[in-house]
Amino acid sequence: MANPKLLFFIFFFFLFSFVCFVHSDSHFEGFEAEDDDAEFEDSSIDPASLRSPPSQSLSTDPNPNPNPNPNHSPPSDLPKSTPPTATTFDFWDDDEFEGLPVEQHPDLHVPITDPKSTDNTNDTTSSHDQNVKPLPRSFTVEIICGSFLIIFAINYFTGKKENEHIALSWATHFAAKDSIFDKNFSLLGIGDGGDDAPLLLKEGQTTFKFYASGRRYCQGLLATLELKSRHDLIARIYNMVVPSKDEISFEVYMNDDAMDHVVFAMAKKKAAKAMHKDFRDLQRFATILSPPTSRKWVVDDLAVISESREVASDLITDSLIDQVFGDKAFEKFGKGLISVHFSDNHPGIHKKVLLFKFVLPAAKNMADMTRLVALVPYYIDLIGRYKLSSQARSKTDAARQKAAQEAQKELRNIQQEAMQRRKAERKKMMEEAEAKLGAEAIRKKEAKERARQMKKAMPRMKMSRGA
Repeated sequence: MANPKLLFFIFFFFLFSFVCFVHSDSHFEGFEAEDDDAEFEDSSIDPASLRSPPSQSLSTDPNPNPNPNPNHSPPSDLPKSTPPTATTFDFWDDDEFEGLPVEQHPDLHVPITDPKSTDNTNDTTSSHDQNVKPLPRSFTVEIICGSFLIIFAINYFTGKKENEHIALSWATHFAAKDSIFDKNFSLLGIGDGGDDAPLLLKEGQTTFKFYASGRRYCQGLLATLELKSRHDLIARIYNMVVPSKDEISFEVYMNDDAMDHVVFAMAKKKAAKAMHKDFRDLQRFATILSPPTSRKWVVDDLAVISESREVASDLITDSLIDQVFGDKAFEKFGKGLISVHFSDNHPGIHKKVLLFKFVLPAAKNMADMTRLVALVPYYIDLIGRYKLSSQARSKTDAARQKAAQEAQKELRNIQQEAMQRRKAERKKMMEEAEAKLGAEAIRKKEAKERARQMKKAMPRMKMSRGA
């Protein structure tokens, strides 16, 4: 709201300027200074009365405009609606009077405002503005932001505790005393394996790892629990729209002499096709097998990728079909299966590995995946003792020799590409260096190169000593 004093000062300044301007108009050449009252009276005179009168003959009558009615009252100072009478002056000269106002229309006359009435208007406006109460400030945005931060903090701690509860529930069921891994491995968790050694290693709010070693046929086992981002409010809201699941993956590093030529995988049909494209060992050695008709096979939801039917039949036994992968058992015990992948040519540091990936159930239903976890030690022993037949072995040897030749060829191509790249870079550097040299240096270099070429083109002569 504007300051009333400032408005009054601005108004007073313009009023003072206007008075000075009106006062200065009276100081034209041929006029004398008049009083203030006369100035305000003259301002009401009709400008039409100042017109130049028509030329008249000189008169010697002392009273050129006699009053026929002596009893008539003197004329008023205010202007009348009737046109004023022409006034005669002796020796009228148009050039004598300078600065006369130009004839204007009476309607364009700007009246002078009264300062007192303006002051009263400003005072009324100022008092009205002071009586208006300011609107109360809205804190809606601050309340929403504060509520979001409070909910985010509460969700962070509750989601963190929930993930830790799921991880501890899994460790209690499968890594505690007298559990599956305790019976099959001598060292559980990190550290020296004592009672106080932690079983799980927390790498983040969603990642927990478990390590086990001390078993035949393998160097060790690494289990990784990948849980949902329950501590992140935005991720939790996103998971409501796009659901995700908690997963656990097992990596078993087999000994070099404990695994024969085996490339095998099993997963849901859609996931199996993606695995066959993504994993190079499956793409190079294995194919997706059709279900056999002579024996029981896995449920229709699963697809098997194997290097040969012999390997697939030997690894998928009837007992596994009845307990986990069959039509009756899969819905109850095997629905958490994501994929199984065995390979002796796995791309990575460890060439011979067994990979398992399962869905983690809720903490209260952790016992539902007991048969899936039992597959890990079962396949360690089965792959460690497994040997191919001579016919299957000859095929796998030929396939691996071909793969080795292709790998060497690819390696040579990579080396040649690297060599050509280095030559191109060296040539580019030399061209840039030549571009920076002067004309004399370039001439000398060209002369030296021509001499070298001529010397190279000359025939070689051999000298022999005389007898």
